[in-house]
Amino acid sequence: MRILVTGGAGFIGSNVADRLLELGHEVDVMDDLSTGSIDNVNPEAGFLRFDIRTPEAAEAVCANAYDIICHHAAQMDVRRSVREPVFDSSVNIGGSLNIMEAARKSGVKRVVYASTGGAVYGEPLSLPVREDHPINPICHYGVSKHTVEHYLFLYRNLYGLGYVVLRYPNVYGPRQNPRGEAGVTAIFTLKYLSGEQPRINGDGEQLRDYVHVSDIAGANVLAMNLSRPDLDGGIFNIGWGTGHSVKALDSIIRSLVGTTLKPEFGPALPEEILKVCLDSRKAREELGWTPRITFEEGLKDLVDFHRNRL
Repeated sequence: MRILVTGGAGFIGSNVADRLLELGHEVDVMDDLSTGSIDNVNPEAGFLRFDIRTPEAAEAVCANAYDIICHHAAQMDVRRSVREPVFDSSVNIGGSLNIMEAARKSGVKRVVYASTGGAVYGEPLSLPVREDHPINPICHYGVSKHTVEHYLFLYRNLYGLGYVVLRYPNVYGPRQNPRGEAGVTAIFTLKYLSGEQPRINGDGEQLRDYVHVSDIAGANVLAMNLSRPDLDGGIFNIGWGTGHSVKALDSIIRSLVGTTLKPEFGPALPEEILKVCLDSRKAREELGWTPRITFEEGLKDLVDFHRNRL
């Protein structure tokens, strides 16, 4: 198949693009390199340097006759979304609409959309969270990502554009950017490897569901299966269904790095939920997806990746 991966120079998108190339697909990557890196782009992939909000991005989609768009390009920093809500909306909603308009005009068969299970639900009423849980995001990022889910529903009903939504947990692994505000596993890893203290916001008891990027890539491949029209319009949580606290994550990383440093603590952030983990039974039963890489194995992989790059 001919596949476009938007955000394919970023952490998750580049891992998805690599998996697709391994499977023999023809892959183009679209990225403006504002947060992604050209070093992440597989040389076997075509590269289109465009901001997804631009007419040039839409023209490129229309010109290349893609079967599938795997849509990962986004403003994905929760804290930035709170500081700059208009920017967050312009990228996540406006940019996505620009790509969707081009997709429906050019005959794309399915959009696989990277949404967020860690932000759309808000503070969960019960754990693990199922897909039918009320949608009550407490940050702008969660609102913008969920809004696109509604537009996908609309475009399927009006124009027949197929889609699958994958609601991600905290994704971690090689290529995760440790120099931003997102990606706690990578931030803590690089801090400790560099002999610095990381900062925990709040008491460290915040609970998150962590899935390795390799397992996320596998979910994307399953969602792209065009021989399964029954998947169209599906929304799937991707997670283990159990969580790890920030304190537990910190302890494992310190052990893997071999440091005696300990984190400092700061005030909790109001836009961050306290606890979330995602029930992925629907993904297991309907997509055939199950996570394979344990948290400890995945963190060792991440630490080794960054240690080798220092």
